[in-house]
Amino acid sequence: MEFEHFIRPFNEPMLALSNAPHRGGLTKANGFFFMKVPKDYSGNYRRDCARFEEEHGTKGFVGFMTAADVGKVLSVAKSGSVKAYVTAGITNPAIAGDVPPPWKPGTINVALVIEDGLTVGAMANAIMTATEAKTYTLLKLGYNATGTTSDGIGVFAFEGEIEWAGTATGLGINIGKAVRVALEESLRKWEATRVK
Repeated sequence: MEFEHFIRPFNEPMLALSNAPHRGGLTKANGFFFMKVPKDYSGNYRRDCARFEEEHGTKGFVGFMTAADVGKVLSVAKSGSVKAYVTAGITNPAIAGDVPPPWKPGTINVALVIEDGLTVGAMANAIMTATEAKTYTLLKLGYNATGTTSDGIGVFAFEGEIEWAGTATGLGINIGKAVRVALEESLRKWEATRVK
């Protein structure tokens, strides 16, 4: 099914921790969206995301942007209480700590929806675990990269008592599994769009 953007509303507000360009940071969210932008995008992202919110009725949503064809590369994987939503484009691969190559559009967006009650510390831990899974997947698939220069990540969960989401925990294992499956599938879809 082809679509330009992806909008995921929640049944009830969730706690969000993200680096998203629209309503990033720590906030309450009614959902999230992946917004497609042109490959040569250099606009005012604050204004453009606010306009998207108004046009699509996504007030209180956290918003990510990508130049990838959302309808072609979006992949979703579930493991336990974790569902990972991933859009991948990797025309600008980078290695953390190295000087990046000249900028090209390309982003890996990861949004995790966790149907559990987490502390903010556990949400930060979930970001770490998801990033480790992302990097492993890239290396496994032969990309000499730890990510791209413009990756986005968001964790959405209920407020609660779970304190840890690292690789030794059941929650962390589910995060790793969901991210690895969704990212690998999204990258394969993205590679297929480049062959055509």
